[in-house]
Amino acid sequence: MAPVLEKQLSRAARAGDNNNEDEEGQNLWTSILSEVSTSGSKLPSGKNILLFGEDGSGKTSLMAKLQGADHNKRGRGLEYLYLNVHDEDRDDLTRCNVWILDGDLYHKGLLKFAVSAQSLADCLAVFVVDMSRPWTIMESLQKWASVLRDHLDKLKISPEDTREMEQKMVKAFQEYTEPEEATPSSPSSPQRRAQTAGEDEAVVLPLGENTLTHNLGIPVLIVCTKCDAISVLEKEHDYREEHFDFIQSHIRQFCLQHGAGLIYTSVKEEKNMDLLYKYLVHKMYEFQFTTPALVVEKDAVFIPSGWDNEKKIGILHENLSTVRPEDPFEDFITKPPVRKLVHEKEINAEDEQVFLMKQQSLLSKQPATPTRVATESPGRTASGSPRPAGRTGQSNVTSGSPMAAVKKPDPNMKAGAANEGVLANFFNSLLSKKTGAPGSPGSAAVGAGVQGSAKKTEAGFD
Repeated sequence: MAPVLEKQLSRAARAGDNNNEDEEGQNLWTSILSEVSTSGSKLPSGKNILLFGEDGSGKTSLMAKLQGADHNKRGRGLEYLYLNVHDEDRDDLTRCNVWILDGDLYHKGLLKFAVSAQSLADCLAVFVVDMSRPWTIMESLQKWASVLRDHLDKLKISPEDTREMEQKMVKAFQEYTEPEEATPSSPSSPQRRAQTAGEDEAVVLPLGENTLTHNLGIPVLIVCTKCDAISVLEKEHDYREEHFDFIQSHIRQFCLQHGAGLIYTSVKEEKNMDLLYKYLVHKMYEFQFTTPALVVEKDAVFIPSGWDNEKKIGILHENLSTVRPEDPFEDFITKPPVRKLVHEKEINAEDEQVFLMKQQSLLSKQPATPTRVATESPGRTASGSPRPAGRTGQSNVTSGSPMAAVKKPDPNMKAGAANEGVLANFFNSLLSKKTGAPGSPGSAAVGAGVQGSAKKTEAGFD
């Protein structure tokens, strides 16, 4: 019996060992799954994008395009939108809050509803400028950076937290490296940290003299909208390469001071829109990003935060011939004169009563034209009779053509006076041929002549 019992006991021991191994395997998989589910792999919520810019700069249209919406409805005060952020590998979805502040400084107090001391660490500031109005770019950037700085100062964040946020910005700027192009063997998920950067200690270079001198403690991005207007500026306002290099130089200097990135976009031509979305989710959720800096095309510039420095900006200064890099921005990029207003002034209709009063005053200043034939004809007598003096009624009837008097002007008259005399004699001769009024000498002579001829005719027929 002993050998049989030993065999049974050994079998039971082996079964127990197998059960223990199975349990340990199940516990291992359970622990792995639990770690994956609780390791923070899910996309965080509560991220905020703050948009600042002038009215008409395209803030709402820009975010509506990224959102995939067709509407361009603009609100007042503080608008709210959101971006759907999807992790395809983990099939995870979250929403990123987008707050758009009105261009009127009257509404800047509404920032307290979008940014608090608790949510500041999860915020990204976007300053939107309009490339179709380049003369407003630098003034707009300075204004909205000041508005954000004033609001952050009112949050009363502890000096320790402020210093920690600023150091985080400095570290991110210094540790920037050129991204490697994605390969087919790379993970498909966009949410991947750069593990190689942590494994190999990168050489941290000191900051430049003008780098992060205005550290806000949160990431900043400058977006130049309506870059399709560059061709319009060249045709209508005679902008040259020098102008656009000068503009880019000043914007990049501002970006260095705030540790900001820069991207040129066009909603109309859908230029760099996908790149903007990828960079936003990269900065907010640390998604994988593989696009390097783009500085070749003047209307599609992209400079990530940490890439730029004074030496790279100096390349733009080589093309400046009529302006110096340190010249004030507004002295070279000036607002063109408004031509439409001048044209509108020319077509404004004058008030009717004013027009009539002017015409009346002009007519009153003109001398009256005398009617010499009717009043002061030199061929008339003092009594006003139309018959010339020294002639009888019979001579009026039997005289020849009235042009005979016209052809004999006084040779002593001047040229102008002779012409007036000729005309006066001509009209007087016409008047003298007409039948006068009853009782006048001319009419009696003409009447007697007509009656005598009538009697002679009747006698002849008799």
